[in-house]
Amino acid sequence: MKIVASFLITLGILILVLTFGRPLLQEITYSLSTLSGNTYRVLQPGLEDPTAQLNIREKIITPVDTDFGIVIPKIGANAKIFPDIDPYSPKEFLPILKKGVAHAKGTGFPGEGKNIYLFAHSTNAFFNFDQYNAVFYLIGKLEEEDEIDIFYQGNLYKYRVFEKMVVSPGAIEYLKSEEEEILTLQTCYPPGTTLKRLIVRAIKI
Repeated sequence: MKIVASFLITLGILILVLTFGRPLLQEITYSLSTLSGNTYRVLQPGLEDPTAQLNIREKIITPVDTDFGIVIPKIGANAKIFPDIDPYSPKEFLPILKKGVAHAKGTGFPGEGKNIYLFAHSTNAFFNFDQYNAVFYLIGKLEEEDEIDIFYQGNLYKYRVFEKMVVSPGAIEYLKSEEEEILTLQTCYPPGTTLKRLIVRAIKI
C-alpha cells in the first residue's frame, strides 16, 4: 500500500513539474530581473551602436530576425515570426511553435493597417509543453502602455498595449480585421494548460 501511495505521489509531482515547471522557471527569472531593476533596450541593427554607454542595469536586446520578428522589452521576449500559418491546423502550426511565433494566415502584416494576429505556446498534451517555444509565457505581465516591437522587412513597427483578456479557446473573433492596425497576441492560459486563451492587443504608434 505504501509503495502504491509513494508511486502516486511521485507521479503527481512529475505531472506538476512537466506541466508547470517551465512556466514557473520563467516566472522566477522575470521576478528576479524585476527586483534587480533590470530593463531592456531594443537595438535597431545598422542604426544604433551596440557598444554605446548603457545604464548598469540596462540590457540590450538584438532582434533575432529583422525580416519578421517580435521583441517585447518588458519581458525580454525575442523571437522569429513565421508568416501565413493556418491557425486551425495543428499539423501545420505545432512544428512552427517549437521554433518561434506563428503569424495567422489571412491576417495583416505590419504597415498594412490591418489586424496582425500572432500566436505561440500551444500543444496537444500537457507532457509536450517543454517542447514548445516559451516566448509568450510571460505576456500576461504586459499592461496598458507597454511596448511591443515588430520587425518586418528590415523596418521597426512599434505598438502599445491597450487591452488584455482571458477568453475561451473558441473565441475566434479576434482573428478578424480591424479598421485600424491592431497587433493581437495569443497564448494558452493558464501557462502549462490549454484551458483558456490569453489575448493581448496593442495599437500601432
